Amino acid sequence: MSTLPETRTLPVPDGLEGERVDAALARMLGFSRTKAAELAAAGKVRLDGAEVGKSERVTGGSWLEVEMPAPAAPVQIVAEPVEGMVIVHDDDDLVVVSKPVGVAAHPSPGWRGTTVMGGLAAAGYRISTSGAAERQGVVHRLDVGTSGLMVVAKSERAYSHLKQQFRERTVEKRYHALVQGHPDPMSGTIDAPIGRHPNHDWKWAVTAEGKPSVTHYDLIEAFRAASLLDIKLETGRTHQIRVHMSAHRHPCVGDLTYGADPTLAARLKLERQWLHAVRLGITHPGDGQWVEFASEYPEDLRHALETVREDSA
Repeated sequence: MSTLPETRTLPVPDGLEGERVDAALARMLGFSRTKAAELAAAGKVRLDGAEVGKSERVTGGSWLEVEMPAPAAPVQIVAEPVEGMVIVHDDDDLVVVSKPVGVAAHPSPGWRGTTVMGGLAAAGYRISTSGAAERQGVVHRLDVGTSGLMVVAKSERAYSHLKQQFRERTVEKRYHALVQGHPDPMSGTIDAPIGRHPNHDWKWAVTAEGKPSVTHYDLIEAFRAASLLDIKLETGRTHQIRVHMSAHRHPCVGDLTYGADPTLAARLKLERQWLHAVRLGITHPGDGQWVEFASEYPEDLRHALETVREDSA
């Protein structure tokens, strides 16, 4: 694969007449407006042969010339033990782990910490070769700041079978979340599309242009300042629970990215969102039987929960 920059020349459609350069580029190339603005700021964008900034306006029929950044080198899995990662289940087809907080599911260009894939490699697990090189065998992911259950395919048939289950939404994914305040109603469904945040490329938001996203929640226990919820995902968008609960005005406790109260997080000594993948149910790709796995709360979440419970006594 070439690692040289690529220059692309694109005609501006009449429908983008009068748009800013960064907005037009984002629409034409399918990436974020922030990235388009960065390219313009770096002198990588020309309009009809003349270098332009991000805020200049385009005209229909003109030509935008963009010097695209060179493709990143493939990310490699580094075998490195993961402290606190628990093997919940292991057989010829799959391995189920309880992922600790602060660990990514697989390597990525912007991540330099430990990963589930690196931890499995260090422990000598042979994983399916299906999927991209840096995430072979990975059929779903958890945020770095979210702990709990993940299943990884070990055989090729398991990878295909599990991907299909996630695609057809027959997998049961259950989370427990401690959220601020008291949702009304106490049990309900949040059906709101999720897409990239319009102003922050690293965040997600409820937006009309987003993908369909459905979250079901039920109250487990109510406290003075917070509520413990059982959450079932019907879809699996990035940051779905965090975005939906924040949009519902009840962000996960400790989730400063999505509007949680930093004072409460500090009092609970919580350095991440209170969110844990507690149960996972799948049809086993080997014998077709339904199997379920469970994961207990890690120490930081237990401490925070005990504190809010004591405060409510």
